[in-house]
Amino acid sequence: MTDPSSSILLTVEAGVAVLTLNRPGVLNAFDAAMAETFLARIEEIAARRDVRAILLKGAGRGFCAGGDVSQFTAGGDPETAIEAIITPLHAGLKRLDELPQPAIACLHGAVAGAGFSLALACDLAIAAENAKFTLAYARIGATPDGSGTYHLPRIVGMKKAKELALLAETIDAGEALRLGLINRLVPAESLDAEAMALARKLAAGPTQAYGRIKALLGASLSNTLSAQLDAERDAFHVSTRTADFSEGVSAFLEKRPARFTGR
Repeated sequence: MTDPSSSILLTVEAGVAVLTLNRPGVLNAFDAAMAETFLARIEEIAARRDVRAILLKGAGRGFCAGGDVSQFTAGGDPETAIEAIITPLHAGLKRLDELPQPAIACLHGAVAGAGFSLALACDLAIAAENAKFTLAYARIGATPDGSGTYHLPRIVGMKKAKELALLAETIDAGEALRLGLINRLVPAESLDAEAMALARKLAAGPTQAYGRIKALLGASLSNTLSAQLDAERDAFHVSTRTADFSEGVSAFLEKRPARFTGR
């Protein structure tokens, strides 16, 4: 486990890397140091061979309130202060998107600003009934970051994305589920257990195939049908060369559960 005083904790158990945003006194809002730590933790995960799923959660009363607004004018220069947060945060999100391991957002309380964007950037999201979502940037005269404007219209459509971004209204977890912003909604007292169960299920799966599935789906909205069909063919060929493919086919024919190793 990482230093418990760190702004982002990392533990690995049974193939699941748990990343915990750990500035609970400010609802886990990102300052520059935390953004740098986020990038470093993602690189740590990328370098490990024992991680097959990622679970991202927040300590304390909420998931993440976004950027630490108190830091935006540090030194008197907002652009410099904000760039110190955005650059490593965006680098970490790009790296997260490249990883084959599925990433799950475990959400409770405030899911706001960059926290909302971070949740959207994960492959799956599970939320407690007390979660509240807002793309709050317009409230301070700013524009979204953290991939919010990329993922949001792809999930809810352009008109609804504009409504959420322009009005910056807060929606509850039930509405988030209806809009497809989250995959599962559970009682607050069950959140940690349900999220870990989902992460462990994915950690027992075919990690390399998951990575190719993520890449195919990510490319699908910009590809032509012809290009997507070619990409699907190529990805399937690559999958057949893995140990997990051999195991999956054998298990199917032998009518038993597959025992994937991620290789």
